[in-house]
Amino acid sequence: MHPSPPAAQPQSPRDLFLSFTWLALQGFGGVLAIVQREMVEKKKWLTPEQFLEDWAVAQVMPGPNVINLGLMIGDRYFGLRGALAAVAGMLAIPLVVILALAVLYAHYAGNPQVAAALRGMGAVSGGLIAATGIKLVPQLRKHPLGFAACLAFMALVFVAIVVLKMPLGWVLLVVGGVACVWTWKRIPA
Repeated sequence: MHPSPPAAQPQSPRDLFLSFTWLALQGFGGVLAIVQREMVEKKKWLTPEQFLEDWAVAQVMPGPNVINLGLMIGDRYFGLRGALAAVAGMLAIPLVVILALAVLYAHYAGNPQVAAALRGMGAVSGGLIAATGIKLVPQLRKHPLGFAACLAFMALVFVAIVVLKMPLGWVLLVVGGVACVWTWKRIPA
């Protein structure tokens, strides 16, 4: 089952660079919600199904998920040049911003208001990730395992990580491995 191609695509490696720079500047602490909105809803470079599949691959590859996604999108449209442009966009300007913030944090780290503000940002990031996950649930209705099995895997992962405090790597390896093998067997040849 291959999703239909998206309606639009980046015009050049420069377009990729600027788009991923804009994504990076919007998404400190996690860009999943922003990437989904920009790539699927606004730019339409990916269909919802493609985003879900690419994001799943990006999560199991070593390294930051959004960098992996940028590499895949850039490579898909412009090969190595596109992949490098997307990654450079994700890293260039944000690197400068991070270095400036590090200098400021070193100066104000002892301030209790700064610590409280950072804890507040963590709560907002968690909400953004949860909202994006909920937004992606309807796409699971098209999954080869069926909606109920997908929800069961989601619940199993939640219980394993949140309740049982199992390491993410083991949960990914065991539960993700079972889900991958079962899905592979359910896809018609």
